[in-house]
Amino acid sequence: MTTAPLRVVLADDHYLLREGLRALLVDGGEVDVCAVVATAPELVEAVDRLRPDAVITDIRMPHATEGIEAAHLIRARHPGVGVVVLSQHADGSYAQALLANGTEGLAYLLKERVGDVGELMRALREVCAGRTALDTRIVDALISRRRSTRPSGLDALSERERQVLHEMARGLANSGIARTLMLSESAIEKHVSAIFAKLGHDEQPNTHRRVAAVLAYLGSPGS
Repeated sequence: MTTAPLRVVLADDHYLLREGLRALLVDGGEVDVCAVVATAPELVEAVDRLRPDAVITDIRMPHATEGIEAAHLIRARHPGVGVVVLSQHADGSYAQALLANGTEGLAYLLKERVGDVGELMRALREVCAGRTALDTRIVDALISRRRSTRPSGLDALSERERQVLHEMARGLANSGIARTLMLSESAIEKHVSAIFAKLGHDEQPNTHRRVAAVLAYLGSPGS
């Protein structure tokens, strides 16, 4: 049984970039590019009309953060449509703005990663499943911007739990955290469960609560 291609709308104000991205995705055979547009209003109109599975949009079209504004509007109108935002800038403030109204179905990738089709396809699958994907350099930028005063709820964490949460923010899975902190994986699982409980995320699905915990640590308005 073959899987139907993901229906995707592309938006970028640079002709060569959007056509190059279209060719890259189509060549992989997993994506049906159903529209290619150059402005944020055209993107929103295309989504309203075509109801794709996801969109890939530049963050700037052409001046400021039109891509983020379009992402918020699309997610509000069509919660089932995933949004991947591309940027040249590893700036945590842009990611915070993107995630300000919630984290589900959103991804933020650097344009330099676009040549890696596998990375882009992973982000598309994540947002189509209602999950979140952040470029590792964006996570690093968010960590560097983190406020010195931790948001409410984090004060309840032990020093070890804060260490575990820091490694989660770096994108490590439990096995990687265990190796980094030289603890057993079962010990890490207990710490992660304690973190979720103390931050009030223990009732959420595992993927969503992991993202929510990391965003709380990073001080994001979307937490």
